Amino acid sequence: MYFNSPRKMSVKPKTNIADLFQNAKDSGTYLKICAPMVRYSKLEFRRLVRKYGVDLCFTPMTMTDSFCQSEKARQVEFSTSDDDTPLIAQFAANTVHEYLSSAEMVYPYVDGIDLNCGCPQRWAMQSGFGCALLKDPELMRDLTSTLRRNFPSDFSISVKVRVQKPLAQTISLCQQMEKCGVTFLTVHGRTPKQKIKDPSNNEFLREVKQSISIPMVANGDCKTLEDGDEMHRIIDCDGVMAARHILSNPTLFSGKYDTTPLECVQEWLNICHAADQNIVFSVFHHHLTFMMEKLIQRKLRGPFNSFTKKQQVFDFIDTELGLRPQPIYVPDNIKCVYDETNYRNRLNDLKIETTKKKREAYSSENTPGKFFLEKAKEDLEDSDCEEEELFQTNMFDIV
Repeated sequence: MYFNSPRKMSVKPKTNIADLFQNAKDSGTYLKICAPMVRYSKLEFRRLVRKYGVDLCFTPMTMTDSFCQSEKARQVEFSTSDDDTPLIAQFAANTVHEYLSSAEMVYPYVDGIDLNCGCPQRWAMQSGFGCALLKDPELMRDLTSTLRRNFPSDFSISVKVRVQKPLAQTISLCQQMEKCGVTFLTVHGRTPKQKIKDPSNNEFLREVKQSISIPMVANGDCKTLEDGDEMHRIIDCDGVMAARHILSNPTLFSGKYDTTPLECVQEWLNICHAADQNIVFSVFHHHLTFMMEKLIQRKLRGPFNSFTKKQQVFDFIDTELGLRPQPIYVPDNIKCVYDETNYRNRLNDLKIETTKKKREAYSSENTPGKFFLEKAKEDLEDSDCEEEELFQTNMFDIV
């Protein structure tokens, strides 16, 4: 059977994700988790949040077709280092051969693979990714069980879903995923049709948790460590995942600060200065936009959002906050080598012709991102920055 593939030696020591959950449970607590966020869950941000109480990080959600076909996509979407653990790579997939091939390529560098079945964005659902998979449990079973068969039992395989109505659908789906051998499940407390302003339903999440015996991570509306503690108490979940609010306050899980403190901004400057050209300008810049919302006057945010060079940012923060990058040691990035052999063999076996897709030049950094645009538009008020100046900016160069 062409899905059977040779085991690959890891170039990084593995962290056992199941043991992480068990150790937290034995200690009467839960795992604090940084969510997979397109553009933003990159190596440097993972390095930052781990300084402030995060136990487990995910990569950004990555499209498997891009990852399989494009070396450029792989280099843009994934980087790691020896200290980057525990780490789970999340993929958006809707074909078994691409999902398995992507997992094999990244296996030497991560501690687990996660299938995204929770992204509600229209483009993803129209392409059969994310929440669209919730309507196809058979495909979800095929994707998940294939990975479970082809990787060591102590390597984490997981799935991220959203609740559905009636809730019995979600419970049935999660039980099916458990039978497929997943290590844990992440469940978001909002349905695919609900908006960010709608409250996450912790009671629904509690019912899901009671229906399965594997670890469950709760996602939705975690704004503070106190929120995480309350979710753990109500849901009895094994982990709590934060997304948008950890962008605004990377110290969220430390419980020490309600908003981003100056020391965190300093840490980010140091990390990004050490990363040099390994981090693109837009990622460096956008994170500061989110973090500094409460630290600089509103009339200054518009001009700050329009910057296009790192030195502009460094000068601004030096003037307004009195902070400058300080030299620190960070491990070198691992030079990742990806073997496409199994992927090419599967294409031949399935008689799929290789075509040049538009994803060949794929990069999630080719657009600023909805969350950044929302913040930037809010900041245009009381600002001397013109809208066209802000939104015609080239956000993508490494400067």
